Amino acid sequence: MKREKKDQVIAELTELLKANKVVYIADTSNLTAEATSNLRRQCFKQKVKMKVVKNTLLQKAMERIDGVDYSPLFTALHGTTALMTAEAGNVPAKLIKEFRKSNDKPLLKGAFVEESIYLGDNQLEILCNIKSKNELIGDVIALLQSPAKNVISALQSGKHTLAGLVKTLEEKNANK
Repeated sequence: MKREKKDQVIAELTELLKANKVVYIADTSNLTAEATSNLRRQCFKQKVKMKVVKNTLLQKAMERIDGVDYSPLFTALHGTTALMTAEAGNVPAKLIKEFRKSNDKPLLKGAFVEESIYLGDNQLEILCNIKSKNELIGDVIALLQSPAKNVISALQSGKHTLAGLVKTLEEKNANK
C-alpha cells in the first residue's frame, strides 16, 4: 500500500473513532465467506458498523486522537482485526454472543465503551449486561415515578374511604 493510501485510511479511521464512543475490536479470522456475510448482515440490521482493518493503521489512528487513551487496546492489535462501532455500548457484544451460537468466532479482543477499556473475550458477558444511555434514563424515570404513583394510588384509594366515612356520618346525623 502506498504512503498516500495509508494516510487516507488512517485519516478515515481517525474520523470513525472520533465519531464513536463505542469501539469493539474482534477477531474474525477463520470465518468462511458465508459466515462473514451473515455477520455483516447482522451488523447492518443492528446498526453496527464493521470494518476489517490493518492493526498498524488502526493503532496510528488511535494515537492521533487527543484526549482519549486507547493505548491499553494496543496489545489486542494482532492477527485479523475487525473494528465494530455502534451507538449503544452493549449492542456489538450481544451481536457477537448471538452470532457465536452458530460459529466459534468472532472473538472479542477488546472494547472501548464510554471511556472504559475492556480486554479479552472473557469480558463479553460484562459488556452484554451494560445498559445503554436510553435504558438508564428509563430506569431513572421509573424510579422517580414510583413514589408519585404510590402517593396518587393512596390518595385515590383514600377518597373511597373518606367518601364512605362522610356518608356514614351523614346517615348518623340524619338518624338523630
